[in-house]
Amino acid sequence: MSKEFKRAEYFRYKKLGDKWRKPRGRHHKMRKYIGGKLPSPAIGHATKAEFRGLHPSGYKEVLVHNPKDLEGIDKEKQAVRISGRVGKRKREIILKEAEKLKLKVL
Repeated sequence: MSKEFKRAEYFRYKKLGDKWRKPRGRHHKMRKYIGGKLPSPAIGHATKAEFRGLHPSGYKEVLVHNPKDLEGIDKEKQAVRISGRVGKRKREIILKEAEKLKLKVL
């Protein structure tokens, strides 16, 4: 979620964080989109289609499990994300191979 959208009444109670939660109460003013209340996410706030699903760096993420997965990656548009299931030894091999191919690793 964007920083624009805050949790309802987050400012009243210290225990509530400002992370977005959908208001679900029967008479909740924020749920009913009453003016003067905090903004709620709606379809009009969506990201443009060409940027949706991209990493903040602008690259499309490609999940890599082994060095062979690096072969078909376009270094202009795609970046490598090494899977969390990969161990230390194979991770180092993948990093060396990615450096050799001049790929961006996230």
